Amino acid sequence: MTRGTISSPERKMNKEPVTAGTVSTDILKHSVSIAGHRTSVSLERKFWELFQESARRRGISVNELITEIDASRRGNLSSAIRLYVLEELLEQASPKISSF
Repeated sequence: MTRGTISSPERKMNKEPVTAGTVSTDILKHSVSIAGHRTSVSLERKFWELFQESARRRGISVNELITEIDASRRGNLSSAIRLYVLEELLEQASPKISSF
């Protein structure tokens, strides 16, 4: 596939990965536990990797971080995780204001 290719409906149905630049947009299903309840979330590989890094930085497990997000989310858990990752990236990108 060429860079920036958008898949046709047939490719989506076959679950073939689509690439945007060099980042794979294939969605993977991950088994997780929320307060002892097993469930799954479907996330793009990069979102999952960034989410795992966030949990490591905070010194907690992925399941603990998911439980925190689940407690305050409205709507779909996978979307809530994506928004969490996005918010972290935006915070890291914004200039820090030092207090005097």
